[in-house]
Amino acid sequence: MPSTKFEIEDPYQYATGLNSYHESESIAGALPKAQNLPQKHHLGLYPERISGTSFTAKRAVNKQTFMWRILPSAAQSAWNLIEGHPLNVNFHIDLTFLPDQLSWKPFAVESDCNFINGLRLIGGAGDPNVKNGVAYYSFSCGVDMEEKTAFYSADGDWLIVPQTGVLDIQTELGMMRVRPREICVVPRGIRFRVALPSGQTKGYVCETFSGHFDVPELGPIGSLGLANIRDFEIPSAAYTDADGVTELMVKMAGKVSRASLKGSAFNAVAWHGTYYPFKYDLSKFMPMGSTLYDHQDPSIYTVLTCPSDKPDHPAVDFIYVGPRWVIMEDTLHVPYFHRNTMSEFAAVISGGFDTTPMPEEMIGSCMLHNGMSTHGMSAPVIEDSMNRETKPERIPSDHVAVLFESCYPIGLTEWARKRGEPDIGGDETNDFGGYKRFFDASKV
Repeated sequence: MPSTKFEIEDPYQYATGLNSYHESESIAGALPKAQNLPQKHHLGLYPERISGTSFTAKRAVNKQTFMWRILPSAAQSAWNLIEGHPLNVNFHIDLTFLPDQLSWKPFAVESDCNFINGLRLIGGAGDPNVKNGVAYYSFSCGVDMEEKTAFYSADGDWLIVPQTGVLDIQTELGMMRVRPREICVVPRGIRFRVALPSGQTKGYVCETFSGHFDVPELGPIGSLGLANIRDFEIPSAAYTDADGVTELMVKMAGKVSRASLKGSAFNAVAWHGTYYPFKYDLSKFMPMGSTLYDHQDPSIYTVLTCPSDKPDHPAVDFIYVGPRWVIMEDTLHVPYFHRNTMSEFAAVISGGFDTTPMPEEMIGSCMLHNGMSTHGMSAPVIEDSMNRETKPERIPSDHVAVLFESCYPIGLTEWARKRGEPDIGGDETNDFGGYKRFFDASKV
């Protein structure tokens, strides 16, 4: 399937090509020609730049975007800390680090919440103050963010993965519609607002403090495969010209503050640059795999990656476990037992992880196997895989799961810890998970 056949159409226009230079104007001629800072813009717009990297970053990774706005972002009040906000978390004292392998049943939709106050921090690691670490959230909501509100994170990029429902994400650079089996990234500092065109929705957010999401290198794969850069979609300029005051919220250093903004936060009439939000249809992902023997590492399904300050240890690899052929010979087809230096946080979007459908009530569940803790499949699944006939099998088209691998051990919030259940293994009452002994030395 080259792309998803969505039930709800996307009315917005996009440019294509991740990491390319793009420009967009919602009024013809709004972009100045040959310069960025004319003394006086002919439409009376203010120039403003947002920088996603230092000015001196190498050209290949430099991320800067110029906008021309009806009013500058400086037209705002002082900031005031919102005491007691659910997103106010100190990663050094508010998280509990456990070696347990835990899972969570699907979280219920909080129908009276909007996207921001429906966010719940599951866990994370590191420190947003020094731009090093990661955070995982669930979100559930049933109402739009108010029209004259906006939010941004000064701490990191947000990778948003809806599991049910549809998100209309209004950003400073334009609109995106994001549906299940699509993902989007809102980079650090970009202001946005979320509306719900089809009602209630829920899903997951991964925030990375360590840098920016990008496609992985292809290496020996060659020039084609995984996520092709042409399939990433970048919004077109679309501005709101409004009087009155907008409530603006920011998360900085793990604390949420509020300010008042004159006019709209989404008043950019035109923009150009290399720093922008984007979305991607996961069905366009071209998976690689083993075609003879042995089960390959899930890193071959990496859609996006974000570096850490540790060479060759990504802060996050975002992995898509979707429809594909499984054709290895004489091979245990399910994931084998593994103690990984990377922590693994996974969620089922629809169907299941492999050829076996998950019970309907478990669709949307998630799990965490922390670094160096054993992860693998339950005893019945392993035994079935040992004994089944190995033949080509197709993972069904509606089976979609996602996996976040991080070099950081993930600490849990009290909210998440209380809701977690053991994922594999057990204790004496179930013979430690019911794994059987098959060893027989007489066969030597």
